Amino acid sequence: MYLVHAHLELPPGAQLPDDVRALVRSAIVPGDRVEHVAVHPRSPYRLTLGFYLLAAVLEEAEERAVRVCERLLRDVPHLGGARLTGAGVPLMPLAFAPQPVD
Repeated sequence: MYLVHAHLELPPGAQLPDDVRALVRSAIVPGDRVEHVAVHPRSPYRLTLGFYLLAAVLEEAEERAVRVCERLLRDVPHLGGARLTGAGVPLMPLAFAPQPVD
């Protein structure tokens, strides 16, 4: 399972609907292989979707997240004017930082 963050931005003047979480979750279908989706509004016109996807490799997970977002932007009217500004596995620098030796 992979966590992929997808960043969406609405056009100037548009705002995220109050029920954006429900809209996104209702549009996920079993074939997406999304185990969970988290919705993180960043501003009235930006949000990050955190997709927990089942995939064999990282590239497959990222491609699947992009396809899901493209479908959301096409099929969810409230997101129709939005654009995908990026998608990828978030880096966790502290997880790979050298640890002090005792």
